Amino acid sequence: MCLCLNLWGGQVKNKPSFDALLSDICIATSVAPTYLPAHYFETNGLKGKVREFHLIDGGLAANNPTLIAIGEVTLVKGSSDFFTIKPMDRTMVISLGTGSSKAELKYNAHVASKWGVWNWLTSGGSTSLINAFSQASAADMVDLHLSVVFKALHSEKNYLRIQLRGLLRQPVSRVNVEIGRFEACNHETNKEALIRFAKLLSEEKWLRLARSPHGHIAKSH
Repeated sequence: MCLCLNLWGGQVKNKPSFDALLSDICIATSVAPTYLPAHYFETNGLKGKVREFHLIDGGLAANNPTLIAIGEVTLVKGSSDFFTIKPMDRTMVISLGTGSSKAELKYNAHVASKWGVWNWLTSGGSTSLINAFSQASAADMVDLHLSVVFKALHSEKNYLRIQLRGLLRQPVSRVNVEIGRFEACNHETNKEALIRFAKLLSEEKWLRLARSPHGHIAKSH
């Protein structure tokens, strides 16, 4: 994802240059070096100052943008509508992946040691070098780090990572970096986990509405 949007309104209100067209955002998030071209657009900031955006694949920096999303949430914790939020025990994350890497198996050191640039770019019918950076270092490691953090805070059930290959009937799974593959981590299916998340989010919404002054106003009308 190329752009991380703060949908709470604070960023756009304080920084008008962040108010980009949805069409530009969608095109920018689809950019991929060697596949789809870079995208350029402009926005108007304070006093009409033009801000330029030259965007390439956001995956080069955050192929799994979950940590960025968590960072964005922390920016609004001071809002009156979010005063019920506590640390990670009240943070819920649903992370949707686009499938596992083509280079899911470990590399053979004897073979890879003889590779040149061309082999790293084309071996196995895929771009091995790009896969190694975008998947192992960016996507899978974010999954691993978040799994460890949520587990350490006794909130592992608040983090759900679903790859397209998993779909709804498959058990919840996370990457095992020791073998480079996804493994089932409990007896809950992705569908069951999503239903559980939906119920918790619904309860959280009503709790916030009940305690927020904005909620009381809306209810009175």
